Amino acid sequence: MPVDVETQIEIDRPRRRVAAYASNPDNATAWYENIRSVVWKSPRPVAVGSRIGFAAAFLGRRLAYTYEVREMVADERFVMRTAEGPFPMETTYTWVDAAGGRTIMSLRNRGEPSGSFRLLGPIMALAMRRANRKDLARLKAVLEAEPRD
Repeated sequence: MPVDVETQIEIDRPRRRVAAYASNPDNATAWYENIRSVVWKSPRPVAVGSRIGFAAAFLGRRLAYTYEVREMVADERFVMRTAEGPFPMETTYTWVDAAGGRTIMSLRNRGEPSGSFRLLGPIMALAMRRANRKDLARLKAVLEAEPRD
């Protein structure tokens, strides 16, 4: 069963700042609760084709996977995809302007679970939605705690 979860949040910071921070893999452990470590498998800075390894914990399991950056549109869209592991997935970030210099960020995860994760599809979707909401709230807290530009 395919999983497709999208969440969004409004952040009181300019789109340029939110996009720059969120699309930098070096910041992932600061705002993704389940990501434990990040390892660059290609040279910095992030670009289309970059490969970044992540170690994470999800639903009581340790996961290790490598994302490849598939698309980058400055301050608008960032797409990463992995084809390995028990849950091949595509993650998409989008940013749009909101009133008063704020930004609406959307986080979308979609993929096709395999193996034991296939049986957990509906539970995974709920767990992902909950985790994504927490992660976006952490991102908001981190960015809004910084001084304004």
